[in-house]
Amino acid sequence: MSRRFASLMIVLGTLYALPASQAQQAPPANPLDAVPDKMPFDVPYGAPIPHERALAAITAAVAEARKHDWKLNVAVVDSGGNLVAFQRMDGAQLASITISEHKARAAVTFRRETKAWESAIQTNGAHYVMTLDGMIGSRGGLPLVDGGRIIGAIGCSGATGSQDEVACKAGVAALQK
Repeated sequence: MSRRFASLMIVLGTLYALPASQAQQAPPANPLDAVPDKMPFDVPYGAPIPHERALAAITAAVAEARKHDWKLNVAVVDSGGNLVAFQRMDGAQLASITISEHKARAAVTFRRETKAWESAIQTNGAHYVMTLDGMIGSRGGLPLVDGGRIIGAIGCSGATGSQDEVACKAGVAALQK
């Protein structure tokens, strides 16, 4: 190798070398590599919610919505994600019919509130969750739990996500009485 080429390599190596402080730093740990001791959202499935109880949850959610003049679509699915009962309030937007069902189905199949996906995307930057089949990143879908088992889920749509969630919580509370 010629002296000139060797000198050029030394100069280039000096120009592109990392400072010692950067060269010794390890990359930041990926929070997704953490392995929890227990499985999160490990609530077992139970028998499907009976129609009468599904109607009670919808009635409570609709009553809450009426108190605030919110126009919602409310769906309840069973522990298998199948529609059990549905109500569309007068004036509720048509697009929210399927969204309410989607929220309920996502809450039961993933065994968590749909708010968890919203938070994962908007707050935690976990955009990969948008690639999961059946996921919906909007609050307003809550599992219905009885005796420590998921019997179904309720989904509300038509207002803001936080309003949908308030109505759903009223439906959940009605079943816990």
